[in-house]
Amino acid sequence: MAGFAEYIKESYIELSEKVTWPTWSELQNSAVITLVASLIIALIILAMDESAGNLLKLMYKSFA
Repeated sequence: MAGFAEYIKESYIELSEKVTWPTWSELQNSAVITLVASLIIALIILAMDESAGNLLKLMYKSFA
């Protein structure tokens, strides 16, 4: 059990003294960039899905 307590103590020291935490402004900028990138990727996937669906519908109509 002493090993676990030492691990918790060292983890706390590392998080409080050695980790460089972003400022609130940096955090907001990162969140906006992530949101925009996610929306762009979602739109690209939507376009690919719709294109593939329309292509398959066209193929089914031409063979049926």
